[in-house]
Amino acid sequence: MEVSVIIPCLNEEETIGACINKALTSFEVLGLEAEVIVVDNGSQDNSTEIAQKSGAKVIHQQAKGYGNAYLKGFSQAKGKFIIMADGDDTYNLLEIKPFIDKLREGYDFVIGSRFKGKILPGGMPWLNRYIGNPILTGFLNLFFQAHISDAHCGFRAITKDALERINLKAGGMEFASEMIIDVLREKLKIAQVPITYHPRKGRSKLKPISDAWRHMRFMLLYSPTYLFLLPGGFLFGLGLLVLLLLLFGSFSFAGHRFDVHAMVLASFSAILGFQILNLGLYSKTYAHLWGFQRQSSIEKFYKVFKLEKGIILGLSLFCLGFLVGVHIFYQWFKTGFGALNVLRLALFALTFMVIGIQTIFSSFFLSLMGLQRRKLD
Repeated sequence: MEVSVIIPCLNEEETIGACINKALTSFEVLGLEAEVIVVDNGSQDNSTEIAQKSGAKVIHQQAKGYGNAYLKGFSQAKGKFIIMADGDDTYNLLEIKPFIDKLREGYDFVIGSRFKGKILPGGMPWLNRYIGNPILTGFLNLFFQAHISDAHCGFRAITKDALERINLKAGGMEFASEMIIDVLREKLKIAQVPITYHPRKGRSKLKPISDAWRHMRFMLLYSPTYLFLLPGGFLFGLGLLVLLLLLFGSFSFAGHRFDVHAMVLASFSAILGFQILNLGLYSKTYAHLWGFQRQSSIEKFYKVFKLEKGIILGLSLFCLGFLVGVHIFYQWFKTGFGALNVLRLALFALTFMVIGIQTIFSSFFLSLMGLQRRKLD
């Protein structure tokens, strides 16, 4: 069998029949050996009965969610090529030919673009069209260099071979983002085709705010560089720079004088930034260990990293701060434990002792993760 069309369905009795009929018409016109699979996700109306009478194979997915419905459908699909479309008739299944042509040309994944095609009046709410979709697509392109114009278009196609190479798990709406991210990580060939987006009948199942957050949350979790490493590196670098600049006295910048109060914030920034950097390293290692993201940078890191090196570095930083602390205590002792104006040195000592301790314990944790890495390898 060459093509399987998978349609998730939740209370779509007004439109599911039309979707199936269009798909079957395309099969006949194009001379395809194909099937239509409708994945019912708990419909309370007559959707399943209509789908069966229209000629589709109906399967049921008890676990709620857009992604769960597709994962169930994928497991039952027999086609070499898999077409994905919603059951609300917003995507015209008479237009599957460009998708199949691209797959036959050797592309692994094909996604429709409503923005390069045509959005009919009433097809997409203003908020989604001009704010939600462009912003989420922009973030996906920024984080993963996707170069896609409509990342959340539900009209898609993928080869069975490509589907077996990616590791789809998301059960909700974030499944749409996960699919693109996994395709990109496997370096599969991607094509875009312009489509026409039609108004839907009935009430939309989308929840704009919560669905947008699910997409954004998923992208951030899959992109530790942007979630942890960049903000952590900025905070750590800025904090350390200001801390060192203020160590021996105040300085002026852009017409403002910065003194010991700024040094307190710099110490906080350096410590916080260093902790966030460590979290980024943990998350990249975890993603690498469990196959979410194979990263050569982690392989290179573990070729250089040794527990002993981490301990030595941490102890060195701690001892630097501790020696400064001893010097402060000695000065305090010499004054008979009276008033002492050495807050700058104290902040420097505190910062380096804390970062040193963080380095030692982070080294142990990374070493444990490294042991797990070797077991999995």
